Amino acid sequence: MPAYEVGPGAHQVMVPERQRLPIVFASPHSGRDYPAHFIEASRLSALELRRSEDSFVEEIFAAAPEHGAPLLHALFPRAYVDPNREPFELDPSMFADCLPHYANTRSPRVAAGLGTIARVVASGAEIYREKLRFVDALDRIRGCYWPYHTALRTLVDQTRAKFGFCLLIDCHSMPSKGVPGSDNAKPIEVDFVLGDAFGRSCARALTDRTLACLEAKGYRVAKNNPYSGGFVTRHYGRPSQNVHCLQIEINRRLYMDEGRIERNGGLERLKSDIRDLVEALSDLTGEGL
Repeated sequence: MPAYEVGPGAHQVMVPERQRLPIVFASPHSGRDYPAHFIEASRLSALELRRSEDSFVEEIFAAAPEHGAPLLHALFPRAYVDPNREPFELDPSMFADCLPHYANTRSPRVAAGLGTIARVVASGAEIYREKLRFVDALDRIRGCYWPYHTALRTLVDQTRAKFGFCLLIDCHSMPSKGVPGSDNAKPIEVDFVLGDAFGRSCARALTDRTLACLEAKGYRVAKNNPYSGGFVTRHYGRPSQNVHCLQIEINRRLYMDEGRIERNGGLERLKSDIRDLVEALSDLTGEGL
């Protein structure tokens, strides 16, 4: 039976008895353990803070360990610290003191309020009552961000060492309307978006196999629009080094009530279809990539 390993940075790894597949699944945004001091510092309700979650994504991919692939899940919430960013993508307007010279203060994510320490939730609402101190950000990065990436890098390296290559599937969900950080409130018509950094983060075979499996299930699937992959995809995806990373975004209307942040009847079907996707990816080989 799979076993849980809880890391010191509030992440969890669900590991199989024996890793049989050259695949690592990771869910960086589905954590929902909100520190009390974070809620107290926010001008938003607990429900409003959860708007940024990729809620229940770790449940959707729970079949991975049953098939012999580890699943990493961040327990801390994205609104608290975002592991799908550079370690120091920070908005200087959020802080009472000066940021260090190495902080990236000019990225598009920072401009949208969605840096490593987010200024807003996905709906665009401001999170904090007062300015933070840099030490606040540093504590979160040291306590959550770095341990998550240490766990992820360890899983990737161990998988590549065992099988000669690694497929990293970065698991996300997307709101059914609009893109976080933009003014676009139009419904997202597709069910899945596959992000491979426009072919740079993984071999085409991985993207094509995933696309074919999902379309065979009747889903509408897009590639790289509006999501082409974030920091994890671009940082870990190194096909020349036998690490292939694909980001999968799932439309939340398929499986949850977005207003209440509650599971709906579509969750079980989606879990079954993702189980089939894991099986479809299981026979990809290093030579085939």
